[in-house]
Amino acid sequence: MKKNKGMNLLNTVLTFIVLLVFAFPFIWMLLASFKTQAQIMSTDQFFIFTPTTKNYTSVFKEYDFMKFIWNSLIVALGSTLFSLILGLPAAYAIARHHLHKLGLIILVARIIPGITFLIPWFILFSKINLVDTYTALILSHMLVGLPFIIWIMISFFEALPTEIEEAGLIDGCTHHQVFTRIILPISGPGVITSSLLSFIFSWNNFMFSIILAGDKTKTLPIAVFNFMSYSEINWGALMAAACIITLPVLIIALLAQRYIVSGLAAGAVKG
Repeated sequence: MKKNKGMNLLNTVLTFIVLLVFAFPFIWMLLASFKTQAQIMSTDQFFIFTPTTKNYTSVFKEYDFMKFIWNSLIVALGSTLFSLILGLPAAYAIARHHLHKLGLIILVARIIPGITFLIPWFILFSKINLVDTYTALILSHMLVGLPFIIWIMISFFEALPTEIEEAGLIDGCTHHQVFTRIILPISGPGVITSSLLSFIFSWNNFMFSIILAGDKTKTLPIAVFNFMSYSEINWGALMAAACIITLPVLIIALLAQRYIVSGLAAGAVKG
């Protein structure tokens, strides 16, 4: 008993240390968002300081942050939605017809660094006048989100017994009805998991947006540059903006963590 209690205490301490290490940047970011520039630079006022909301007021009034939030929301939702529309049937077809070579090609497209596609993407969108449009950003984000959704859902669909589909066909359903009315509803955890991870990637994406976005479609990660100048960095406003960017993703992850865990676990087990 004493040995078990000692091991439990050791595990608790180690877990707390690991959690503290990973949580420290977020704690510092949150505290700094309520500090002045002088307080941020002072080591004596890390925990004890007079909080101010001036940074958040500055973010929304001086930098028009609602516009950037709206742009990021449109791009993230659009890329996730279209990736689901294309990715779910593709993953189902690959899983049921054992198209492993096609799956390998999609995996290669996922492994290749996104920066490899930037120059061809920019040239293509420049030729058809799509730079600084939501269409260009949504399509570029789908370059990563679509293969990601397909690969998560392939293993999930392979884990579903084929008897379920056969029963639906016997009852008079078409293959399309079997997929939409039977397979998708019971694949909820996998769909939620893949869509959330795709949304988070798009929400946080910096690389595609800095090349393809302009004044009209600038997203949140690019808007952070507004707080950096040649002479100084506005740390308070920068930390407030970082909190605003992080908050929606954090809330979504906390609310849907049960689905994410069950979706990844179900997709990892076949048969």
